[in-house]
Amino acid sequence: MSTYRDEDPRIHGIKTKIRVVPNFPKQGIMFQDITTLLLDPKAFKDTIDLFVERYKGKNISVVAGIEARGFIFGPPIALAIGAKFVPLRKPRKLPGEVISEEYILEYGRDCLEMHVGAVEPGERALVVDDLIATGGTLCAAMNLLERVGAEVIECACVIELPELKGRGRLNGKPLYVLVEYQ
Repeated sequence: MSTYRDEDPRIHGIKTKIRVVPNFPKQGIMFQDITTLLLDPKAFKDTIDLFVERYKGKNISVVAGIEARGFIFGPPIALAIGAKFVPLRKPRKLPGEVISEEYILEYGRDCLEMHVGAVEPGERALVVDDLIATGGTLCAAMNLLERVGAEVIECACVIELPELKGRGRLNGKPLYVLVEYQ
């Protein structure tokens, strides 16, 4: 959970910049759209700053960003804390040798891939995405990193949808979020 939620005024500013789009991408889904957050330089900077403040000095050597919106938040966090950025991509998007982790979605299966050799055994990793819903993607990302010997320190998301119980699927791995939507 966020330690800032009740005390840091930046959280309110961030939350007000996230647009909720009903029935996207399909009927019954209330889509949390972070593109409106990105249009506000102060809110975007505050988002990155809150993560950097949390992870600076934690000896994290890898920030693994999940395609696609983890690519927005992950690189600036990695640069600010002195870590490398490792993209976790959908199948057949990375050239060269990759390792894969398949996972189950509500509506089927998907897969994440990472370059072989991008992460070394013993490295300390942070997994970054924009949102946690059911937790399937974060679990796949953690599994991929742990299979190559990394220690996943925490997962970080801008948004959590607690009613979908994704946090419970993380097997006790810490999850840090800035904003919750009921």
